[in-house]
Amino acid sequence: MSNASRPDTDDQGAAREIARRISEIRRSPVEQVLIDDLRLTGSPRSRGEDSRHVRLLGEADTELPPIVVHRATMRVVDGAHRVRAASLRGLRRIGAQFFEGGEEEAYLLSVALNTAHGLTLSRTDRTAAALRILATHPCWSDRSVAAVAGISASKVARLREGAAATGVRTRIGRDGRSRPVDPAAGRARAGELLRQDPTASLRQVARAAGISPATAADVRDRLLRGADPLPDRLRRAAERAARRPGHRPGPADGEFPRTAPASPEALTRVIDTLCRDPSLRLTSTGREVLRLLRVCATAVRDQRRIVTSVPPHCLAPLAELMRGYSGIWQSLAEELERAHSASTRDLTH
Repeated sequence: MSNASRPDTDDQGAAREIARRISEIRRSPVEQVLIDDLRLTGSPRSRGEDSRHVRLLGEADTELPPIVVHRATMRVVDGAHRVRAASLRGLRRIGAQFFEGGEEEAYLLSVALNTAHGLTLSRTDRTAAALRILATHPCWSDRSVAAVAGISASKVARLREGAAATGVRTRIGRDGRSRPVDPAAGRARAGELLRQDPTASLRQVARAAGISPATAADVRDRLLRGADPLPDRLRRAAERAARRPGHRPGPADGEFPRTAPASPEALTRVIDTLCRDPSLRLTSTGREVLRLLRVCATAVRDQRRIVTSVPPHCLAPLAELMRGYSGIWQSLAEELERAHSASTRDLTH
């Protein structure tokens, strides 16, 4: 599993992979390790070990179950209370089963194991663990995060809404399949692309909109019938979301920024208008902006030729690069919108 902040193959079916790892560890041989060699750091328990639970384990007349240890760091992944209890009994060694893997995966295992048995994590610690997983694995679905953190998927959804936006367009479910975070927005984007180019391949549209080819086909069929790209259920959900405080209109609402019209022809008209604006042409910053716009105009005009002329081995790296730049352009667009809104408020007060 990867500590990446974007969806990738290493994150697919990650929650399911953790369950498999746990089962694998449970079947591994038990080794006797020196307690002094173990590290009791990085625990998901914010308050450390519970002294009462340690005392109960230490006084019990039963053999302590094996702990789980991250071999690379000798950090205790599961069983800190048992280690303390073994020390209380005067033992120098304790039975351990080892985990081979990365430190972030070791943390995920620690959370999963400590929500499944023994003295389970507190609600506060589970919430903190879920927030950390959302930060390090934002592409995980709510159910995947919930399965590891031991809380409900609805709770994870609320935590995600309260966290800062990550810009991730897809999430990886427990079955390993990638699904759009906002299916309404994906369908709306596909509808926009198919209106621009009705002959576009469904795979290209699906990839650009972050939806499946089957969903892209459904959008195309709806457009051919003159219907809305969004089924009634998604349309109603989008309308409810639009009524929430702080909602910003987007493609699913049928609204697009004025500075980013849907068709290439409209984009070209906006670029031509800005290139004739003296307030841009007569300043150094304005001229830099115009140079960037001319490059964009070339991309708009020659998009099909670029796609068909680029060497095949360069297509994937260029696509990744363009997606990265699109995020930067989106961020700049939002900054420009905020600046425009602020200037408009200043003029009206």
